Amino acid sequence: MTGRSITGLLATAAVAASLTACLPSPSPGTGSAGQPGAGSSAPASKPLLPPYDTTRLVTPPSGKYFGVEVSGNSASLAPVAQFAASVGKKPNIIGQYLGWNVAFDPQAVLHHWSYGALTFLSWEPFGTSLRAIAAGRSDAYITGFARAVRTLNLPVAISFGHEMNGNWYPWGTEQATPSEFVAAWRHIHNVFTRAGATNVIWVWNPNNIFPVPQVKLKPYYPGDAYVDWAGITGYFATDGPQTFATLYRPTIDEIRHFTGEPILIAETSVQTGPAEVACVSHLLSSVTRHHDVLGFIWFDYSKGGVDWRVESRPILREAMTKGLTGLPLVPVG
Repeated sequence: MTGRSITGLLATAAVAASLTACLPSPSPGTGSAGQPGAGSSAPASKPLLPPYDTTRLVTPPSGKYFGVEVSGNSASLAPVAQFAASVGKKPNIIGQYLGWNVAFDPQAVLHHWSYGALTFLSWEPFGTSLRAIAAGRSDAYITGFARAVRTLNLPVAISFGHEMNGNWYPWGTEQATPSEFVAAWRHIHNVFTRAGATNVIWVWNPNNIFPVPQVKLKPYYPGDAYVDWAGITGYFATDGPQTFATLYRPTIDEIRHFTGEPILIAETSVQTGPAEVACVSHLLSSVTRHHDVLGFIWFDYSKGGVDWRVESRPILREAMTKGLTGLPLVPVG
């Protein structure tokens, strides 16, 4: 989706360090917190504990992910609580959009985790280029970010450069090549690995192929060693596919030709129209039925003249509430 607001708060090293004392055992660790262009060393008196093991979240034995992206302060749970009250179920993923050169916000992640939700960051490289990232020109920023993630030592899902197979973002098909995207992705991943930040769930997130069938996905794939989940962005619009099979299945089938990683519907919503109830019912029943689909994240914004929110649409809200009833969720937090 184009023209989204970018959210994120600048986190100081002092805030990140203070949060480590509040984290649940045994997952907390100590280290350094990130600022754009800077990083600091962990105190010698506080040895770094092992990174949080994300295995149970990456491949959960049971349950689904039900996520939401809401506008507002990323550290505030008020909009999320309002959404949860409207549909009768608490989300276990909270998504936010994060601009390039915006620091990691440990307080927001800690708030989400205490609520029972995994933080999902859509990291958008505005103001730079994939080639520059791959060449190391943002290494100070990326390293500081990675160290802050490691210091907090809670799991965080990161989707870098989402919808790269579309032409509506600077990192998309009109201003970058697949090889440049892969090089930037692998470089970022390697910086995180060197920082010891293996508590990240890496989400490769193309747009569904319906509007761009001529763009092949495989050249954009960094490889299984660099990816934990394959995400898909896809909206049920009044002028597009309106079933799970027609909106997502062609993209899932293409992805399955080169990876078996779990699928997450990483961004979705339903446009107001005569088929809105059927669309949300298709989404929920299909996510429940398909074992290799982990769940979905709902885009709960009013944006670009379209109100995608559940709270303002009683008929849609009723259908979603009904579909969510009895849906078991992955325990988080």
